[in-house]
Amino acid sequence: MRTAALLVLTICLTATAQQRRELNDGDAHGDAPYLLEDGWKPLLNGKDVGGWHGMDSGKPNAWFTTNGILWERLLAPTHLFARPEPGGVILNGPEGRTVNLVTDGKFGDIELYLEFMISKGSNSGVYLGGLYEVQVFDSWGSTEPMRSSDGGGIYHRWINEQGVGGSAPSRNASRRPGEWQSYQIWFRAPRFDAAGKKTANAKFIRVLFNGLSVQDNVEVDGATRAGMEIPEASLNPIMLQGDHGPVAYRNIYVRPLRPIIER
Repeated sequence: MRTAALLVLTICLTATAQQRRELNDGDAHGDAPYLLEDGWKPLLNGKDVGGWHGMDSGKPNAWFTTNGILWERLLAPTHLFARPEPGGVILNGPEGRTVNLVTDGKFGDIELYLEFMISKGSNSGVYLGGLYEVQVFDSWGSTEPMRSSDGGGIYHRWINEQGVGGSAPSRNASRRPGEWQSYQIWFRAPRFDAAGKKTANAKFIRVLFNGLSVQDNVEVDGATRAGMEIPEASLNPIMLQGDHGPVAYRNIYVRPLRPIIER
């Protein structure tokens, strides 16, 4: 009898292990979500920058892959160093300034997870739909009120030579330069009717910055500053800003957007 009970328990535990839990509640759960949940697709191939292209075809694309990033806190805190080689990390060139990097593929409603490293004072951005920016910025140690231009902010639009809108992060979740940081983003693309008229704005449903919630249900009624020169659409690429200072990215994963579970 005892042997039969143990057998049943073993079978149940095995079945549970094969079926991953759905953890999509808008919170962090320890390890990166692509390690814990199903359905994630990598956007880096671990060898080269295949699947991506430079935004400006008239300028050289200096992005390259590597296996590790070196940051010198005392000798060169405003730089990142790496050896070009096949690997799962991408760096925006030896000088930290090159063209923006754009996915070959286009995406609509998605969840996006990625990790990044910046040097002291550096600046980049992750553009969902190629147009709507989640800011990457060295805000570590800042005691000033957070702005849309700080790390974790939804960057403002630029209209009539002035910033309009945007959303400051709810807290300063930035780590110091030279450390890997992460974004997990739930993004809903804009909606259009059969005639092509926009019926709903794009929305950042949730943004986790280093596992902490910094944005909730933020609509963007148009392209934020420095977005791609493309129209809003239900399907558009993802862009990484590469011309504002040294930045490295790794572990970039996407999956179709799913409703956040209320627990």
